Amino acid sequence: MRGTTVAAIALTSLMVVSACAKDSGSTASTGSTAAAGCEFATPPSAPATTSATDSTRAADGDEVDGSGLKVGLAYDIGGRGDASFNDLAAAGFDRAIKDLGVAKENTRELSAAPSEDESVKQTRLRQLAREGFNPVVAVGFAYTESLKVVAPEFPDVRFGLVDSAVPEAANVTPLVFAEQEGAFLAGVVAAYQSRKCHVGFVGGVDIPLIHKFEAGYAQGAKAAAPKIVVEKKYITPATDFTGFQDPVKGMETAKGLIDKGADVLYPAAGASGIGVFSAVKQAGVLGIGCDADQYNQPALADSRDVIVASSLKRVDVAVYDFVRAAAKNDLASLPKVFDLKVDGVGYATSGGRIDAKLQGILEGFKAQIIEGRIKVSDKP
Repeated sequence: MRGTTVAAIALTSLMVVSACAKDSGSTASTGSTAAAGCEFATPPSAPATTSATDSTRAADGDEVDGSGLKVGLAYDIGGRGDASFNDLAAAGFDRAIKDLGVAKENTRELSAAPSEDESVKQTRLRQLAREGFNPVVAVGFAYTESLKVVAPEFPDVRFGLVDSAVPEAANVTPLVFAEQEGAFLAGVVAAYQSRKCHVGFVGGVDIPLIHKFEAGYAQGAKAAAPKIVVEKKYITPATDFTGFQDPVKGMETAKGLIDKGADVLYPAAGASGIGVFSAVKQAGVLGIGCDADQYNQPALADSRDVIVASSLKRVDVAVYDFVRAAAKNDLASLPKVFDLKVDGVGYATSGGRIDAKLQGILEGFKAQIIEGRIKVSDKP
């Protein structure tokens, strides 16, 4: 895309940074009937009762008083307002303030800048700790190396680290996810929505975190339709993190997969996903988003009419539960991994594009993953 369209995409990209990006669809027919091109395996039966997504699942119960806390939040690039990863963290942060009685003046939010030096991240974390904020949530694996240095300097501060761990620092609680399980369900949707039995995955940066999305997506698509073709392409190699911030390259990558025949794309590409979905919409094919229910994201309203579904990564749940556990002085109660079983990942079907039959199939696969009958790989 050229001219004003590219400019608009580039501008919008400043608002959206996350592991994943927005989801999209096309003028194709909806629900499980859209996939005449695939030969499907026999799907699992839906459980007798389906479990609705419930972000309060670990929070309800005894009342917790967090009024004595000072809570700090260090965002990844994009900060509050990115319409995805950081905004999920912000939602959990806001809920903690409201539900636990944390005074607004006892909170602080700081954001990372693109291409900032590691020392800047360390300074940000030190600032929060020195000003008495405890607990402190670091949003994103980009803070891993900084916490290796800073956490031992403040042994009494409880740090939560989204998407990574620092095993050598006892005061760092990892808030990690089974992204591959949500991506598996996205793959099932892709198979049932594809007219050509040919789907695609766009990764932002070729790193292990994004490999988890790729692995789950491909496994889910093939569980639904064993002969399906799954294309993949990463925007940048592991050493180049601009792959999360380049919608023009996202568009180019998506067009390449569409040209190869893929008619449903799933990008785990941060702001680059904006370009992916622009290409999807132009080509009249479909897409699936991840992280948040991006059908309802105002910054991505232009693609709303082509959204099929989104895989969910409940960063909001993890952040809220971490703050709540800190208020109870019971961090050991947190799950080791936020997976389907604890509602740490999942899927959303806002927009009405998924019919009852496909909904039942998704719930059947979800139940088998929770029961351990399906093991979802985190490696391609």
